[in-house]
Amino acid sequence: MQREEALKLMKENIKQKNLRKHCLAVEAVMAELADYFDKDQDKWRLAGLLHDIDYEDTADEPEKHSQLGAEMLADMGMEAKIVEAVRAHNGMHQLPRKTLMAKALYAADPLTGLIVASALIHPEKSLNALDIDFVLNRYGDNSFAKGADRDVIASCKEMDLELKEFIELSLAAMQNVSDDLGL
Repeated sequence: MQREEALKLMKENIKQKNLRKHCLAVEAVMAELADYFDKDQDKWRLAGLLHDIDYEDTADEPEKHSQLGAEMLADMGMEAKIVEAVRAHNGMHQLPRKTLMAKALYAADPLTGLIVASALIHPEKSLNALDIDFVLNRYGDNSFAKGADRDVIASCKEMDLELKEFIELSLAAMQNVSDDLGL
């Protein structure tokens, strides 16, 4: 599947503007991580862009989130590694994250939320105004952006990435698409 087709699919299944932006943010981070690890950027982008494809359909049944999306993608013939990364990104299921892609998607998902929340409280309300230390300080404040699970973000160590480096890569990726994210 090409990106344009995936983008269309995401938009057909996700109507909420902020959730669409979240998917674009995760896509950007996954692309950056793919480059960092010398992996197939197109495949990693697809995993990021489509990881929440079932979110609105499963809003009242969070235990089905990621399972339904993975099945949708499998039924479309999506590559197994992408399907499994999408399936395993919802920690509620406690599925093993066997591939580097799955580990990256799991950790990137909440980090994008933390970075967006950091931008929104910054005086300039801009991703481009953020630096690593600003985001790290927000990470250290457990009362800030409570939905951004720090343990999941810290799972970046499963990719042999230090937290600061993970945030730096992710922030740079999101800054590159700041216009698309409206920040």
